[in-house]
Amino acid sequence: MKQFIVLMAVLPLMLVFFAQFTLDQINSSRIGILTDFVYLSKEEARQDGCFTASNLASLRSRISNALGIDEGDIEIEATESVQYRVLSGSGGRGLVHIKLRVPIGQVMAGRSLFGIRQDNTYYYTVESYGASERLR
Repeated sequence: MKQFIVLMAVLPLMLVFFAQFTLDQINSSRIGILTDFVYLSKEEARQDGCFTASNLASLRSRISNALGIDEGDIEIEATESVQYRVLSGSGGRGLVHIKLRVPIGQVMAGRSLFGIRQDNTYYYTVESYGASERLR
């Protein structure tokens, strides 16, 4: 009987480890999808010389649809002024920049079991640079 009682006490704690592994895999998959979308958007921006309003709107909608995140929760800082391709020796950098911050999901599975009452949302930040391909 003692062993059964100990099993009932320990089993929920052991199941949290399996749930945590699954949660980590889901978050990793979501991060992969997010970085792919940012990469595609950055490549479009490199051709245009900057992030256009349509490019940013497209990025927001793709992320929102794929990850089930409200578009208002997606924070984007991007180069919106045209940057031109830098020829050697002409000075300047000609870089296109994007910084994106998105709530991915929960950090810890079974947090109420451990008495954690704080915010459990994981925010992921992607920051990327690329050389502009737009010519003067």
